[in-house]
Amino acid sequence: MSKFASAAATSHTLSLAAMEEASRSGQRTTDVGHLLMALAVNEQVAGQVLRGLGVTLDAVREAVAAQHAEQLGSLGINAEVPAGGKIVFHETGGYEWDKPSLEIFERAGAGDKRGDAAAVLRELIAEPSGMIAAVLRRLGTTPEAVVAGLDEAARYPSHAPLRTVEPGRLSGVSAAFAPAPVERVWELLADASRMPEWEPGIGSVESGPSVVRAGDTWVARTRTVRPDGKAMRVKPELMTQQVEVVALDEGHHLEWRFTYPDVAQANARRIRVELEPAAGGTQLRLALAWDRNADRPRRPLLALLLRPLTRFSIWMQLSHLGGGISRVFR
Repeated sequence: MSKFASAAATSHTLSLAAMEEASRSGQRTTDVGHLLMALAVNEQVAGQVLRGLGVTLDAVREAVAAQHAEQLGSLGINAEVPAGGKIVFHETGGYEWDKPSLEIFERAGAGDKRGDAAAVLRELIAEPSGMIAAVLRRLGTTPEAVVAGLDEAARYPSHAPLRTVEPGRLSGVSAAFAPAPVERVWELLADASRMPEWEPGIGSVESGPSVVRAGDTWVARTRTVRPDGKAMRVKPELMTQQVEVVALDEGHHLEWRFTYPDVAQANARRIRVELEPAAGGTQLRLALAWDRNADRPRRPLLALLLRPLTRFSIWMQLSHLGGGISRVFR
C-alpha cells in the first residue's frame, strides 16, 4: 500500500473511531483524548503495542475522564465530566477535529513518515500539552515505554493484508479489532438474528438460527433506513437476500454467501471473518469477494476502467464491516 493510501486509510479509521467515542458524551469536537481511545482499538501495530501495555479502551476512557476532572479541579472548577453513553455518531452529525489533533495527523504524514497508526501514535504521545503523557502515567506506563514498544515492533517485518483474495476476482481483505474476548465475538457472529447489529446492509433477519451450522440458510431483508432515520433508496428486487453459511470452524472463522433470489443475473457476495485472540480482545481478519454469475454479460473494458473505484468500494465495505463488529462491544 502506498504512503498516501496508508495515511488516508488510517485517517479514516481513526477519525471514525474517535468521533464515535466523542459522540458517547455528546461532544462534537474530537480531541487528543478521543484519538488515544481510537488508537486503543486500532488493528494496526500501534493498537497492539498500546494494548500490550494495558492501554485498553475502557482504561483510556476512565483515565481521560479522571485527567479532565483533575484539570478542571486545578482551576477551581468543580464540574462533572459527562458520562459516556452509547455511540450515536451515525445518528447525528457536525463532528470535527480540534486543531491540535489535525496537526498531529499532518506531522504523522510529513516528510518520510508514513502516516500510519504508529506514526500518529508517536506524534500523539509527544503532543505539547502533556495531556496524553499524564493519561499514560495514570495507566501505569509512560510515553517512553510506548516508543520503545513501537521501536521493537518496527524491527520485525509486518504482515500487510493482500489487496485481493484471488487474482482476477473482485475481492479484498482487511483487518479490524474488537475489544472483547473471542468467545463473545463468536457468539455475536454465530447468531443469525444478530446479523443486523454488525452487517451494515442487513436490516432484519427472518427465522435465522441462534447458533448457526455450515449449510444453514435463512432470509434477510436489506436495510432501508439509515441510523440517522433517513430513508435509503433500495430497488424492490434487492429487498430480499438469502444468506448461507458456507464454512464454519467454531471459534475460529465463519463464512457467509449472500444472494439476491429476485435478480436472475445478480452476483453473489461472500464474507469471511477469522478470529484470533489478542491482548485486550480479538483480532479480526476480514475477506470480501464477489462470485460472478455465469449468466451475467462480461464487459472487460468497463471492468478495467472501474477497477480503482471497485477497489475503493470493497475497502469501504470491509471498513464498515470491521467497524460494525467492533462497535457492538464499545
